[in-house]
Amino acid sequence: MSTYEARLAALREQLKSDRLDGFVIPICDEHMSEYIGEYAQRLAWLTGFGGSAGTAAVLSEEAAIFVDGRYTIQVREQVDGKLWQYQQVPQTSVADWLKSNAKQGARIGYDPWVHTKGWADAAAKALASVGAELVAVGENPIDKVWAGRPDPSNAKLIVLGDEYTGKGSAEKRAAIAEWLIERKLDGAILSALDSVAWAFNIRGSDVSRTPVALSFAVINDDGTADFYVEPDKVTDEVRQHLGNAVRLHPRTAFAPALEAMQGKRIAVDPERAVAAIFEKLASGGAEIVQLRDPTVIPRAQKNPVEQAGHRAAQARDGAALTRFLHWLSIEAPKGGETELSAAAKLQSFREATGKLRDLSFDTISAAGPNAALPHYRVDEQSNRRIEPGSIYLVDSGGQYLDGTTDVTRTVWVGPGEPTAEMKDRYTRVLKGHIALARAVFPEGTAGSQLDALARQYLWQAGVDYAHGTGHGVGAFLSVHEGPQRIAKSAGGQAGTGEVLLPGMFLSNEPGYYKTGAYGIRIENLVLVEERQIEGAEGTYYGFENLTWAPIDKALVDTDLLTRDELRWWDEYHARVLEIVGPQLEGEAKAWLEEACVPLGRG
Repeated sequence: MSTYEARLAALREQLKSDRLDGFVIPICDEHMSEYIGEYAQRLAWLTGFGGSAGTAAVLSEEAAIFVDGRYTIQVREQVDGKLWQYQQVPQTSVADWLKSNAKQGARIGYDPWVHTKGWADAAAKALASVGAELVAVGENPIDKVWAGRPDPSNAKLIVLGDEYTGKGSAEKRAAIAEWLIERKLDGAILSALDSVAWAFNIRGSDVSRTPVALSFAVINDDGTADFYVEPDKVTDEVRQHLGNAVRLHPRTAFAPALEAMQGKRIAVDPERAVAAIFEKLASGGAEIVQLRDPTVIPRAQKNPVEQAGHRAAQARDGAALTRFLHWLSIEAPKGGETELSAAAKLQSFREATGKLRDLSFDTISAAGPNAALPHYRVDEQSNRRIEPGSIYLVDSGGQYLDGTTDVTRTVWVGPGEPTAEMKDRYTRVLKGHIALARAVFPEGTAGSQLDALARQYLWQAGVDYAHGTGHGVGAFLSVHEGPQRIAKSAGGQAGTGEVLLPGMFLSNEPGYYKTGAYGIRIENLVLVEERQIEGAEGTYYGFENLTWAPIDKALVDTDLLTRDELRWWDEYHARVLEIVGPQLEGEAKAWLEEACVPLGRG
């Protein structure tokens, strides 16, 4: 019996003991985090799936794993199809599958600390329609059978000074208090880790790649706050920074505190708070008002200090990436490098800045057919040699005190020439990237209204990509930060209808993926800024480019580029040379100068 077969069998035995006929396992923690601590990696432990989004449902005889288009290939490589049915979302859902497969009278368990109330309500309704029941568990059954499950991190908190945040915690809490008073509310629950970190101007290292601390908070209508975090994590510096207006409590005291809010009007964000928070508040007699977390928009709209910090981080990061690309141009054609060795080398260039706190996500270092997996993550088993005469894709980023970066470059590894198809697809991705970078749009425009700009040239060739075009980015916080997003609006994807506001960071990352062959993506980060247009009737916005590193011209078919697109390329690379060039010397600088030679036709 394989490891994962044994684990699935152990879970089924535990479900019998718990008088349950099934259980649902998402990739999630108590804070609805995208990236979660090792202690919460229940789906990975059970199935072997290494993606960042997915859910499994286990019944006594059947089991299924649900992923979206990003992981269609990956899930089949990592999860045993003899044990698990592969299900694609949004074409289907966990609730639909349970409705079709659960027997009448079945008790299907779920952990209310890792699901939203909306999911629980929908699943309960679907199960009720076939005479089955959704049951909240007191203790997650996976935790009962997971031998050696890691403990949550106990790393110390750090203070992020005003020189990075641009606004003090007391000022932020006062603004939230004003928001509460306007709505006749007594308090707001902050359960998303980046919301808590932003509100208190603190950071942590409890979650890999995201500088946050496991904690909850309640902001009150008088500007005070209750902060629920393990006492051992709080240093004297943090206590002094928080001041007397922030009351400290153990993290374990959060659930009882919710049950003690009788008669209070409390704001809870249904997109960012797990079902258990609603259950505890309701059982304690609080009046729940479902509203968006009041930190979300202020956090998304970066202030001038955060914008300046990000530009500094990007200039530093761009130089590190450029040093790597120069190194790659020499070493990769020799045939001795692998995905892992390249990722390690890139990390070393970032570490050499002396400013790197962490990577902003696990580097996607993808050679040949692995590059066709948009969210590929290399490990010892999948590690592939970077072969001369092939495409190599690297999507990476760094966490610095002054900014969070995310950049993708796709390069041709010589010798030889890319195929005509490769150059065609790459150039169409580039054209889409340029179209979005040059976009001008009126106030009130949502990300979904811009998405087609990046896809149009791929569509003309009858191809597309199965991921969004752009996501929000935090300020020394989550590399994927909402609510803004540039993506198709089909399926009601979160953030696609969000209006873009000045100060928001976004990625611009169209791509193309040929299964089993190669993948292409070009990604820069951009900032929404107001455009001054003579005679404009209303307010208009555009994007300031933030990422500076050369784009590989070996894959470009210049005959497919218009004069304006060539001008964009030349102007972009002139700025790369201006910003990155002074940070380099010797062979690396000479290589950059060659990489930035204009493409423009007269």
